[in-house]
Amino acid sequence: MPCARPRFAASRRDRPTATPSTPRLLRLALVLLLAAGPVGAAARAETALPALPRIHTNQSYVEELSRPTRLPVDDSLAVFAAVFGQLPDRVTVYPTENYYYFTFLHDGAPWNGNIRLDASDRDRGKLHFAYSEDLADWRDETDVAHAVLDQSHGVTVEKVERFLYRVTFADKSVLFALNDLSGVKPPADFLGPDEKFVGPIFDESGLRFFLVFNSRLKLFHYLLDETARVPEQFVPMKTGRIVVGKRTGYGFYVDGQRARKILVGVAFANSRVNNYFDGPFDQLPDNFIEDDSFRDMILAVAPELKGKIDRYGGWGDGAQRYMIAPYYYYQHSGELAAFDRCVADKRVPEVNRPACFVIDEESQQSFSPVPRAIKDLRRKTARGKR
Repeated sequence: MPCARPRFAASRRDRPTATPSTPRLLRLALVLLLAAGPVGAAARAETALPALPRIHTNQSYVEELSRPTRLPVDDSLAVFAAVFGQLPDRVTVYPTENYYYFTFLHDGAPWNGNIRLDASDRDRGKLHFAYSEDLADWRDETDVAHAVLDQSHGVTVEKVERFLYRVTFADKSVLFALNDLSGVKPPADFLGPDEKFVGPIFDESGLRFFLVFNSRLKLFHYLLDETARVPEQFVPMKTGRIVVGKRTGYGFYVDGQRARKILVGVAFANSRVNNYFDGPFDQLPDNFIEDDSFRDMILAVAPELKGKIDRYGGWGDGAQRYMIAPYYYYQHSGELAAFDRCVADKRVPEVNRPACFVIDEESQQSFSPVPRAIKDLRRKTARGKR
């Protein structure tokens, strides 16, 4: 079975595996409903003068928690009405798989969800709406409500421009401005000779990535996009070339040869509850996939999907999608030293070093990272002894 993930509802990881056998449910969304003008907040931050940090108080949290609320959470359309009714006239959807996340407190419990304008069916007037109670380490999975809304539900979706859609419901219209990264490309000499640029990614963590494919080794990487301001501080590990983000917990290998950071680690604790920092596997560059080249890359890795997937890597009824998560879900940052050791291993040819940054399902299951390049060496040695 190829690596798969639900296509229409961001989902959680129950165990450390790159190929989950059970559906991973709704992402924990920590996003507030942010108003955005014609130019989004991130773009304004690029040009605005530095300001004092915004202060959030326990008082405001307690007072919101204490306020009585009324909401029939078993009625998807009623919940959609409550969310949609509180949106401003225009919002900005930053993640590149087009999730607009929200959260709310109801009757003493936290809830989260998303409105999604999926690239595969938004032009057919479809909108995806999903929500659930928050996930937590101490509890089992929470039930997810997921609905595909269209005119039959009183919801209309109209394309205004390539990256701008108008959603109308109950006499209210909201413009959803999708993230236009069409001009974002990797710097010159950023990619290796065997690497192809797939597209730009904006992760809900606030970090941007370049998704690339190595056609010779048949593998994907997420490279940090540092052409714009990176809202993160990095802590170097005691040895090697690994750095870890203070805020995101994302681990990167600093490639000195090409002056770039390769994503190699995501904290399992974040993946377990699917918060902002569970990795960019579910924010692929959908808005910028216009031909079959991405599908061809996936088929190079998983040829058994030939004739089954669309250009986004989805199959069946569209509910499943090929999962691209070559990085390792770590429990302790020291585990990421395995990537340093692989690169330093003189048995690994330089042309095969990109395989040092790919982890398979067995390593995820055992919390014992063994990069693909090392496993390839071991298999070669084992064949030689026969």
